[in-house]
Amino acid sequence: MTETEPKLLLTKRRIWIIFSALIAGMLLASLDQTIVSTAMPTIVGDLGGVEHQAWITTAYLLATTIVMPIYGKFGDVLGRRKLFLIAIALFTLASVGCALSTDFWTFVTFRAAQGLGGGGLMILSQAIIADIVPANERGKYLGPLGGIFGLAAVGGPLLGGFFVDHMSWHWAFYINIPIGIAAFAITYFALTLPSKKATKPLDIPGVLLLAAATTSLIFFTDFGGDTAHGWSAPETWMWAAGLVVAATLFVLVESRAADPIIPLSLFRNPIFINATSIGLVLGVSMFAALGFLPTFLQMSTGTSAAVSGMAMLPMMLGLMLTSITSGALITRTGKYKIFPILGTLITGGGMLAMTTLSADTPVWLLCVFLFVFGAGLGLIMQVVVLVVQNSVDPAMLGTATSTNNYFREVGGALGTAVFGTIFSTRLTENLTEIFAGAGASTDQAQQSAMTLSPTMLEQLPEPVRDAIVSAYADALAPVFWYLVPFMAVAFLLALLLKQIPLSAVAGLVARGEAIGGEEAEALEAQQRAAAKTSAGNSH
Repeated sequence: MTETEPKLLLTKRRIWIIFSALIAGMLLASLDQTIVSTAMPTIVGDLGGVEHQAWITTAYLLATTIVMPIYGKFGDVLGRRKLFLIAIALFTLASVGCALSTDFWTFVTFRAAQGLGGGGLMILSQAIIADIVPANERGKYLGPLGGIFGLAAVGGPLLGGFFVDHMSWHWAFYINIPIGIAAFAITYFALTLPSKKATKPLDIPGVLLLAAATTSLIFFTDFGGDTAHGWSAPETWMWAAGLVVAATLFVLVESRAADPIIPLSLFRNPIFINATSIGLVLGVSMFAALGFLPTFLQMSTGTSAAVSGMAMLPMMLGLMLTSITSGALITRTGKYKIFPILGTLITGGGMLAMTTLSADTPVWLLCVFLFVFGAGLGLIMQVVVLVVQNSVDPAMLGTATSTNNYFREVGGALGTAVFGTIFSTRLTENLTEIFAGAGASTDQAQQSAMTLSPTMLEQLPEPVRDAIVSAYADALAPVFWYLVPFMAVAFLLALLLKQIPLSAVAGLVARGEAIGGEEAEALEAQQRAAAKTSAGNSH
């Protein structure tokens, strides 16, 4: 930013206008996730990819994870406005591709393209909030954002279910087009942020090596989890070798880069390391749990897609309640350490409860479990991001935010792959046995297990249907036992988290790119008065 360019005035009005643009972008990304997860069993049944179902999630996750650090770093270097517009456009165009897909792998490709936009929406909105709101006031702004996730959590499953039951799953993607256009328009007019020029060369080798390491990691976990390859297959371990090589080269390149995409100095910051480790461990358990519950609900309760989505509501209610409350309390007291400690205990309790799932678990009880699980998550997720942003230099806000999210997503990818395999391997074995027992040949039984969708389930004779529901429960409940130790680790990390004072200066102001607080309000009042006077004189 040049010296002559007037500085941005961060008045309260300006902050809320910018905030409205962020909310539009966040709504787009979060609504999509909840609509698609509800429609997923129908999509895979229709496009014939039940045994590859994990790919839909993996493709989105992989793309999101790879681009997060890029959006974070480039936002710090080049300014965040244009990048936010690009992310919205990418996401919306890829939605059109998903809706028009006629075969499974085309769908997966467009889902990955959506992830390239989704990663930007998530990181840039968090970084822009840190740019415009000081850490000690940020808690109260996280409330409305929690509200957006809540709205998406309620509206998404309802819409997803409605589309599947009354229209077609394609509408789960068509709906993104009007929302995307609106988000783009609001952002274009409302998101006024300084744009910058890079003063040092961009770290392209770092970007490529990070992408290679991330891809190797996710394919390693995927191949390991896939019955076609498995953990003993040589190709699985070739991906692991690729990961080690790419990660080693990445560290070497970053230690020499003029402006590294993930500066290694971040890892000398104990608060950053601690908060990011909590995110990583949380990612493993959270994504694994969330990935399989809607499908289990649909199959086990025999309910429609809409109702199974609604059963996830208690979780979102719990999450919103604690995330808004903890945000307000942090703003009031300036203390944050207690929340992750409580959060990990409560989430762990929710997971222990879910180990008791069976075909006979009443829906209301499952809703209670989910509420507890969500309440725990709400005390950790936003707080960890706030802690990270507060512990770094304002010039590295985007980079620190994206690195923290990156490790949470890496945890999520690992969790989804490893526990997804445990779940789907057990499930496929159970289902194949059931169909074979019902008189199908081995090939037919395997084929039926692969293409099973909720609508097919309705048409089966009752004994077979009951057996299938039990198969789902038997495959899912043990997975939660594997996740409990991760929450114990997160609890220990939360105990070690250091409490430091929250900064009272917004990122843009700290970097000298804007003027905030009372000074901004006074300057704006002066400008208005001057404009009125000159308008009066010209008449």
